[in-house]
This record gives sequence, C-alpha cells and structure tokens, in this order.
Amino acid sequence: MARIALLCPDLLFGSKVQGALRAAGHEVVAPNEPADLLVVDLTADVEERLDVARGAGVPTLGFYSHVEQDVRRAAEEAGIDRVVPRSRMAREGAALADRLLEESGGG
Repeated sequence: MARIALLCPDLLFGSKVQGALRAAGHEVVAPNEPADLLVVDLTADVEERLDVARGAGVPTLGFYSHVEQDVRRAAEEAGIDRVVPRSRMAREGAALADRLLEESGGG
C-alpha cells in the first residue's frame, strides 16, 4: 500500500479517483501530507498546480482535458512523470498509479 496525495478540487471526479485508488489498496492523503506519489488535476489553475508538482519530491501523475494539448506539453516540460487525458484517468487511474509507483521503486 502506498500513500498517494491527490490534488483534485473537482469533488465528483476526485471522489471517483480516490475510490479507485483506495480500492487498489492505497491510502489517499491531502497534497500537503507525506506521500509516495502525487496525482494532480491539471484542468484548472495549471501553473499553480505545476508548481505544486515540481516541488512534490515524489513521482507525479497528472491528468488534463484532452482538448488542452498545450497543458499536456507544459506538464511534460515541467517534469510531470506521466500525463494522461482525464478520460484515461477515469478508466485506468489506479493502474496508472501502480505502474508509476513500480517504475519509481515506491509503494
């Protein structure tokens, strides 16, 4: 079980992601708590959230609206480890987190 920090102000979507992560056996914590992985919503307040991700010190998984390709590029340039469309996060969020944790040697 890993500690995963989730930064997703969208309560409905955030609860879906949180539920999937918990069902996969992870503990979901606030972004300011110690964690093994940060999952960050890049659909709003992008620069602020990229700053949080840059300073996280842990692997990061970001998701964005599929029509915002400039956000995807900005996230990749900022060093977000994996950047996926929101729809993929909805379908595969826990599996994406597990793979990233495995690749980084965490969790």
